[in-house]
Amino acid sequence: MSFTHLPTSRADWQALAASLEFETRAFVDDQFVDALSGETFATVNPATGENLAEVASCDTADAEMAVAVARAAFERGEWSRLAPGKRKLVMLKLADLMDAHKSELALLDTLDMGKPIGSSLGDLSGGIGCMRYQAESIDKLYGEVAPTGEDNLALVLREPLGVVASIVPWNFPLMMTAWKISPALAAGNSVILKPSEKSPLSALLLAKLAREAGIPRGVFQVLPGFGHTVGKALALSMGVDCLAFTGSTGVGKQLMQYAGQSNLKRLYLECGGKSPNIVFADCKDLDSVARHAAEAIFHNQGEVCIAGSRLLVEDSIRGAFVDKVLSAAKSMQPGDPLDPDSFMGAIVDEAQHGRILDYIRRGAEEGATLRAGGQADDADSKGLFIPPTVFDGVTSTMTIGREEIFGPVLAIFGFDSEEEAVALANDSDFGLAAGLWSQDIDRIMRVTRRLESGQVFVNNWAGGDQSVPFGGVKQSGNGRDKSHHSLEEYSSLKSVWISLTL
Repeated sequence: MSFTHLPTSRADWQALAASLEFETRAFVDDQFVDALSGETFATVNPATGENLAEVASCDTADAEMAVAVARAAFERGEWSRLAPGKRKLVMLKLADLMDAHKSELALLDTLDMGKPIGSSLGDLSGGIGCMRYQAESIDKLYGEVAPTGEDNLALVLREPLGVVASIVPWNFPLMMTAWKISPALAAGNSVILKPSEKSPLSALLLAKLAREAGIPRGVFQVLPGFGHTVGKALALSMGVDCLAFTGSTGVGKQLMQYAGQSNLKRLYLECGGKSPNIVFADCKDLDSVARHAAEAIFHNQGEVCIAGSRLLVEDSIRGAFVDKVLSAAKSMQPGDPLDPDSFMGAIVDEAQHGRILDYIRRGAEEGATLRAGGQADDADSKGLFIPPTVFDGVTSTMTIGREEIFGPVLAIFGFDSEEEAVALANDSDFGLAAGLWSQDIDRIMRVTRRLESGQVFVNNWAGGDQSVPFGGVKQSGNGRDKSHHSLEEYSSLKSVWISLTL
């Protein structure tokens, strides 16, 4: 079904949720099918505890079948050898269909993983924008003619890799899916998508839309299931040429081992983060900066890889600034994800909920000062909610100051000098993102260059668009999503040397 209008109230979203039908089968070889084993798993609404659906639980046999189908589709050439301009038209049609079904797609992500519906709609806009950007890029990137003498002609061609497996996370289900599959499809590859078992429903609707858009049989397939089963099978497959992954650093390291144990497939990782957000005393409008700092960690319940989870504040303004952050956090309490006015929603599942609470306990035990939150929200005993939690006086030796929590927990550090701020910011295994607030352009340029991070946000948090690559350094991974650079990752270079004197 398709909703013809965008709901504007909680009651409207609740009514649409009650009427929604779920596709729960895998999508293989252009058909929706049960897992070969017949096994299923439950996907649960974390805001209510309701069992939404029983979804096909794919395994090794399903992965092997999908890889064979993807390889056959690639060899047939209906997509891999299709003129770039024609691939573009199909992908633009898919983007239009996503836009036409935006209420459904956003609602599925909200029901599946608990994020506020407003956030889901914003994510969907980002996913549609990515699909359109990569589609429009296909026929605008040229090959190369290398410099040679008159007796030779040297060409550098870009060709698709073959079969790409994309393993995406649960925190931004559809947006991360679009970031992964759009450039891979644009480059001409066959793509197998494994959505998280915590949020599989929007990916299965996307498969239906891809078929309607005209993506050929076997070029795009969706295998719901668990990482240790179907995900591992794809990573170990000798028939997969490239694996793209967003998720935890621990799983990323396992996938690197699997790539080495199999066929040395290309592996692009976007892993964890513990991002520093540095506030210098010279920045103006501290009220606005404090609100941005709170949003940087509490958006999406803190379940964000680039969450500004380490707030570094110059000591001369620290007391007053922390008070402003606490004030801003009070307006960001969790609420019904179907309420358009909710800033925060539910934690994705019981395991993550318990993990966050354990970190909060450890923070207090290790000597950090709890300034806000710290308790599970028991307003609805069926839902999994945690309010904004703020610790001050955190050090780099504390667990909450070093490990990725992936929840609404802010760790505040103080510093006295620019040198100390840079040292604190870089004292991390991660390097996905960093923020910097200052009015001193010389300082901005100095610190930006010295921060060990794949992206630096200056006087903003999480700024950017589809033209700017997204990814990290150190143990945050090596891949880049968005921009033309992601297209490069899903293609290989072929050098052609032609003798003209034969």
